[in-house]
Amino acid sequence: MVVDSLIISIFQVIQIIINIYTWIIIITALLSWVNPDPYNPIVQILYKLSSPAYALVRKIPTRIGSIDLAPLIIVLALQFLSIFLGNILRSLL
Repeated sequence: MVVDSLIISIFQVIQIIINIYTWIIIITALLSWVNPDPYNPIVQILYKLSSPAYALVRKIPTRIGSIDLAPLIIVLALQFLSIFLGNILRSLL
């Protein structure tokens, strides 16, 4: 019973982290359409947090013309991971 609560809590924290990271990716994708101040500390933090995922996805060609599909691929992968972890949690309990 205590172990079940601990497992559920861990999975919920992971789900929250995935959701926050999804929003970071969406915000950085929207920021790429406008030209934000690169010296703004919030913009720098967002880019530092999202650049590892972008670097991983951009190893494969993700552009169609002038449209970069990297944010879409990352968000879809994060949502897949969230669903996958939810299914694992349901099967464990």
